[in-house]
Amino acid sequence: MMNIQGIMKQAQMMQKKMEEAQAKLAQQEVMGSSGGGMVKVTLNGKFEMKKIELDKSLIVADEADILEDLIVAAFNDAKAKADAMMAEGLQDVTGGLNLGGLKLPF
Repeated sequence: MMNIQGIMKQAQMMQKKMEEAQAKLAQQEVMGSSGGGMVKVTLNGKFEMKKIELDKSLIVADEADILEDLIVAAFNDAKAKADAMMAEGLQDVTGGLNLGGLKLPF
């Protein structure tokens, strides 16, 4: 049976590994797209938008609502990919332990 100090030390080590993994994943980028690749959004691991690319043929004043919808769809696609990247990256640290609804600090 482990003593409380041993358990605390393991918890601290796991916390440090989680922080290191989160920092590493925050630097990675994912790209989401919509409209057959005509709209592309790049997010980092903190879900910050770093870049947006628009096919010039989409820039039509009378069709701004279509472009707005495509941007939202591309962002949501990128966010889903970033979520998956974070889950996969942290799986190594947690050893496959399901942390349920644990929200990351970023």
